[in-house]
Amino acid sequence: MLHRHLLYLSSEYVWAYPWHKGRLGEPVRYTNDRAGVDAFMDYLDTQPYGPVYLMVDLIEEDFQRITLPHVTGRSGRRLLARRLLQQYRETPYRYVRVQGREPDGRQDDIALLSALTNPALVQPWVEALELLRAPLAGLYSTTLMSPSLVRKLGLADERLLLVTQQSAGLRQSYFLDGQLKFSRLTLAVDRDGDPVDVARETAKTQQFLTSTRLIGRGEVLHTVIVAPEATLDRLEPQCQDGPETAYHFVPMDDAAHRTGLEDTPALADTVLLTLLGQERPPTQYALGAARRYFQLWRARLGLFSASAVLATATLVWLGINVWRYADATSATATMYAEADQFDKRYRDALSTMTPAIDKTVNMKAAVTVAQLLVRQGPQPLPFMAQLSTALDKVQQIRLIQLDWKITPPAAPTEPVAGSFLNAGSGTPLAPISSLMLGLPVVVPQALRLEAEIMVPPENYREVVNTMNAFTQELARQPRMVVEIVQQPVDTRSSVKLSGKAGAGAAGGVESKARFILNLVWQP
Repeated sequence: MLHRHLLYLSSEYVWAYPWHKGRLGEPVRYTNDRAGVDAFMDYLDTQPYGPVYLMVDLIEEDFQRITLPHVTGRSGRRLLARRLLQQYRETPYRYVRVQGREPDGRQDDIALLSALTNPALVQPWVEALELLRAPLAGLYSTTLMSPSLVRKLGLADERLLLVTQQSAGLRQSYFLDGQLKFSRLTLAVDRDGDPVDVARETAKTQQFLTSTRLIGRGEVLHTVIVAPEATLDRLEPQCQDGPETAYHFVPMDDAAHRTGLEDTPALADTVLLTLLGQERPPTQYALGAARRYFQLWRARLGLFSASAVLATATLVWLGINVWRYADATSATATMYAEADQFDKRYRDALSTMTPAIDKTVNMKAAVTVAQLLVRQGPQPLPFMAQLSTALDKVQQIRLIQLDWKITPPAAPTEPVAGSFLNAGSGTPLAPISSLMLGLPVVVPQALRLEAEIMVPPENYREVVNTMNAFTQELARQPRMVVEIVQQPVDTRSSVKLSGKAGAGAAGGVESKARFILNLVWQP
């Protein structure tokens, strides 16, 4: 369980609220001095705590509107940081936000600068949290949280002045087009103890806004006052609408209901703290190194979350594997039972058959051998297909004779079991080797080819070229070995070529050039 604490700091007191299940607990009040800081440290040291959110409501909070050249990226961030440091050198608690661009001219950026000009009121509490190593999540301002209240109340006026009664007094925050432009804090009672005239303070604020051109002359300023019913009954007679001022009153119970509070508070402090606890935005005023324990806490929380996710995933994976193992075990048992049933049915079926039928193992072996014979038995058809392919490409070749054979293995010298007997002499015959049938491997095949070349025999060059083309086509066939037994033309150097180019054969009958090839095909 995350034990968060929300601190509300004013000039005189500090209220420490525990945050539990989306609700503020009972606060503990401390004076804003050394004794109050010590008492707060003693209290927090005995309590389980997580992130601490510090909200301030001080009169020493300054707001400035400036224009800067429009620069983006890292250069723009450096320009904003440098301008913020120039504006507020005496305090480390600074805030800047770009709120848009000017419509005319260079269209410079419009930035809102803010700072706590009296850091001595805040630093003791920040240092106390550092000393306790408490994770300080951020430093916030009631003014900078007021836009959240405006959104919760559904206020959409173009020029809006939000007046809230808080512990430090009456806070007046001006919004233009939904963006905070200016804020000031006044006392809720005057020196005599009487309530401050809200209408008069509103008139002062409107005069200042007109002088700074945040509102034009003749434009209506919509003033929304958030206070309890009793306070509104007293303020309504004082706040009369004028030509440039329109008052609206929001009861505190309505604001508490929209925020999610069960009880109606007397001041807006609780409403703003509740919004802070619900939204938990990033820190508004920079804390620097004072925020390191929060970053360490967040890293540790991330490691714990990752470990929890990993442990959950491991348990899920383990559960899935256990379920799969149980399912596989059940399926295996079912399959074994089915196999036993099939075996029983098989044995019962065999028991009804006559003994003359051979065993199924032998039948299966016979079928396997028959399939191998069909698939691997030697046959000349594939060989003839390759030869036909070569003849289609070299059409001057005409076959004369083919002699196809396979090389038989050496015959055994002694009779073996299962050998056949010669009917005439009674001597045993050698059985046919399984290699001749392609078992267990396919046997090589040989083909003796005798052919002639259909060109004039005296055209020796054409004869030789045709012969070479035919042998090359055969050699291109996969796993084919070509051996030339007899050339169509004897080209040996020891033999004399005779004849006359272009002369026909004797008797007018052309004799063709014949050749013989041995082809060996290894499947």
